[in-house]
Amino acid sequence: MRHIQPPDRIFIWLVAGLTVFGLIVLMSASGPLGYQQSGDSLMYLKKQLVQGILPGIAIFAIASFIDYRKLRWLAVPALVATIVLLVLVYVPGIGLRLGGSSRWVSIGPISFQPSEFVKVTFLIYVAAWLASRHENDVKTLERGLIPFLAIMGVVMALLIKQPNTGSTMVIAGASLLTYFVAGAPWIWFVGLGGISASVVAILIKLTPYRAARFMTFMHPELDPNGIGYHINQAYLAIGSGGLFGLGYGLSRQKYLYLPEVAGDSIFAVMAEELGLIVVVLFLVAIAALVWRCFEIAKRAPDPFGTYLVSGIAGWIALQSFFNVASMIGLMPMTGVTLPFVSYGSSSVVAIAAACGIVASVSRQATQRL
Repeated sequence: MRHIQPPDRIFIWLVAGLTVFGLIVLMSASGPLGYQQSGDSLMYLKKQLVQGILPGIAIFAIASFIDYRKLRWLAVPALVATIVLLVLVYVPGIGLRLGGSSRWVSIGPISFQPSEFVKVTFLIYVAAWLASRHENDVKTLERGLIPFLAIMGVVMALLIKQPNTGSTMVIAGASLLTYFVAGAPWIWFVGLGGISASVVAILIKLTPYRAARFMTFMHPELDPNGIGYHINQAYLAIGSGGLFGLGYGLSRQKYLYLPEVAGDSIFAVMAEELGLIVVVLFLVAIAALVWRCFEIAKRAPDPFGTYLVSGIAGWIALQSFFNVASMIGLMPMTGVTLPFVSYGSSSVVAIAAACGIVASVSRQATQRL
């Protein structure tokens, strides 16, 4: 019987370090907003700890000690859970509509964002589905690409309807990466990229709010006090930080100038207070975590472990990139959170579950990392 080793230490230290760093950044960034809303500048930090970090630690521990291979037999239930979660947001009395979007589910005192958990459940299904296919099947249209796109299309349609473009891009990107790790021809990647670009162009044309975001991305100076206010305040925050930052706790934009300071825009506050050098170190840590995931994936004892960890690595990488890129003007604002840093219990718990799965795979690795 093969010896089961401890979880990969480098991976564990990177997850722990990023989590602690995220709490430190959140404590400063959310202070003025928390005080305005409740008279307690630590309100968001306390909620993050109680509703996100503590449950996340418990789920991480459970996921890391359970043999990840048992998840393979939950593929179909995971797919059903994915679809049910995304449908619940439209059920009267359960779905919660905020800011023109149906992204939340509220059951009694519990509220959560289903799309965050779908990132876990759908990747489990995709990894199990690919692992059940013969290597040659993955490379065919009728047994590989078409059924893969069909089931992914259902999930993407439910996300787009919310609308939740950011999560749609993250889940689609991570799923496609998993598919290509399984052996799909790279020429399909080029074709799917062209199709995706066409779909995005159609969505921009058909939906006014997406068109407005795209125009703001192209010309943020056109309406600095209207639709362009958010991105212009983010630019101001990031530009003010310089190399070394204004100092921890000394952000000006967090004083109710920059929208979503605890969520989507927390990167801008981080850059303003801590400066370019710390921001680069943070991004290096995220890159190191993603690299470690791929190293674990390469040494997984079966294809299911390889595909699942690769998908999780793609999820963390893409979501981090989309958040940062939207803040510095490389792409339109997507509304996705910054992993390990942004406020949001659903995001924290989902990331913790995913990292627990990666830790479980590392315990079963065929050789030490």
